[in-house]
Amino acid sequence: SSNNRDAKQSSFSRSQFGKSSNRRCAPAGVEDDDYDALFGSDEEKSNDVKVKQDKYNVTSACPPASIWNINNTDPTKRVDWAKMRRTDTANDMSKWKEFPPVIKEFYQELPDIAQMSIEDVQALRAEKNNIVVSWFDSSTKDNHEPNSNCKLSIPNPIYEFAHSFHNYGDIMNEIAKQGFVEPSPIQCQAWPIALKGYDFIGIAQTGTGKTLAFLLPALIHIDNQPKCKPAIQGPKALILSPTRELAIQIHQEVQKYSYRGIRSAVIYGGSSRKNQIFQCESGVEIIIATPGRLNDLVMSNVIDLRSVTFLVLDEADRMLDMGFEPQIVKILLDIRPDRQTIMTSATWPEDVRRIAARYMRNPIQIYVGTLDLAAVHSVRQDIEIAKEEEKFDLLLDFIGRMDAEDKMIVFVDRKSTADAISSELIRKHISCQSIHGDREQSDREQALEDLKLGTVSILIATDVASRGLDIQDITVVFNYDLPKSMEDYVHRVGRTGRAGKTGYAISLVTRENWGSAGRLIKILEEAGQNVPGELREMAERFKTMQDRKRDFPGARNRYGNRDNDGEGRFFGLGSFNSRGGRNGRDREKPPVMNSGWTFSS
Repeated sequence: SSNNRDAKQSSFSRSQFGKSSNRRCAPAGVEDDDYDALFGSDEEKSNDVKVKQDKYNVTSACPPASIWNINNTDPTKRVDWAKMRRTDTANDMSKWKEFPPVIKEFYQELPDIAQMSIEDVQALRAEKNNIVVSWFDSSTKDNHEPNSNCKLSIPNPIYEFAHSFHNYGDIMNEIAKQGFVEPSPIQCQAWPIALKGYDFIGIAQTGTGKTLAFLLPALIHIDNQPKCKPAIQGPKALILSPTRELAIQIHQEVQKYSYRGIRSAVIYGGSSRKNQIFQCESGVEIIIATPGRLNDLVMSNVIDLRSVTFLVLDEADRMLDMGFEPQIVKILLDIRPDRQTIMTSATWPEDVRRIAARYMRNPIQIYVGTLDLAAVHSVRQDIEIAKEEEKFDLLLDFIGRMDAEDKMIVFVDRKSTADAISSELIRKHISCQSIHGDREQSDREQALEDLKLGTVSILIATDVASRGLDIQDITVVFNYDLPKSMEDYVHRVGRTGRAGKTGYAISLVTRENWGSAGRLIKILEEAGQNVPGELREMAERFKTMQDRKRDFPGARNRYGNRDNDGEGRFFGLGSFNSRGGRNGRDREKPPVMNSGWTFSS
């Protein structure tokens, strides 16, 4: 009826054009005065909100949880977090009194090292890929002064294994078995610092020996700790890793060095929880774990972290990238504060600096080469500009030119792409394996084992394999999809050219990657690699577009549409597709290439 239609129109008008955007829409036929009587006027609601804010005393400086009283005695009373932190600090001393002291210092500096002049030290550090050592300050990337109440000195670097481990014959024997000739650059400086008992942050490119830099000091540290009371039994060392593949790899490294019967367990999701519980309860000195599964077992009272005196945060930047910070913080709160803490990272972002400042004690910062993002210089890097539909044929062509002894990792962005490529290669009678997050853990382990043993020479992988994966004889990295993050590019390239060997990396770049072209050019130039002219043109076009957006926000393109979102997508009043363009004509951003598979038969 006309009355019902008028009521609906009135309701619609009130909801769309009412005086207050926060006001609930009145039902059809209900006048404003009746609505206010039922739900309260806008002024009354505003006062009510203010009363609640005053009651709970919420401020921007106070986290949301601070509105609750911890003891539930008065739920409206604000918690004094600063007082709680002071109380916790005071309680820390009494909380850990029953534990024996942590013994950290095991380093005896040989006369040859102790007598090195400042010039000798600087020359050795420069020779070892420009090692830079400094006291860490959270406000800057590097700082050469310790905290005001710190009276420590940075040990000189070493250049032979015996300089660090001359008192540890078993360690020297194990090193000899592995066939190492000399310490890697980061090991030259990290071993003296770790054996002195200092916290340190090791920043170096992938494949530079960071794992052994903390592992050998950990073995010595564990062997020399006094025993805890029988009621407090647990691991002495905890190594946190971002991925299960890296955790397994570290576990395998521990097993190579059978030092004084020290046992280790590896804990990660996607594998048998029952078996992992059995390993932990049988008694181990080292636990290598991913944060999620470790928290699970700690909350189940399977693992007691109070006995941990040596903590390693391996690939800390990757763990934070993956969103593990809440789990890491929870784990750190369960470990005694006088522990020795080591952090490794391939990059040095703000989040990593913040964690280091909060949870490490006077750490020494060691970085090899530069703190800026850089790829391993032992890898030749080539760039191929391509269309999306050409990529698979380019991969096939490259595979056809591989030598018999080559091993290659093909990196892609999507799990579906990994499955599609591996299926198509197998259909063409090309043996390969694939690894990504949706595959069962046993299948992932088998894929890596097949590549190591040479059963297959091609591994199709997502970025799950870009960090920490250490297969010494990888000769080629093929970036089928250029990663969105240049940090991931560096880690992918670092899968080859490891342990002093040379490697080769080729990356397919499409027009969709133009936003990454500038940063990619910087990485190539820093490593002394050739930069294609087409890549420079792509970077220039992107920069021009960004400058235009900055100088003329909301400018119209030649079709009269505005760049309303600042992302190079211009919106008019016609029909639009899901990407913000009208039939692909009015987008200043390059068109998205066809993502469908166009395999040739």
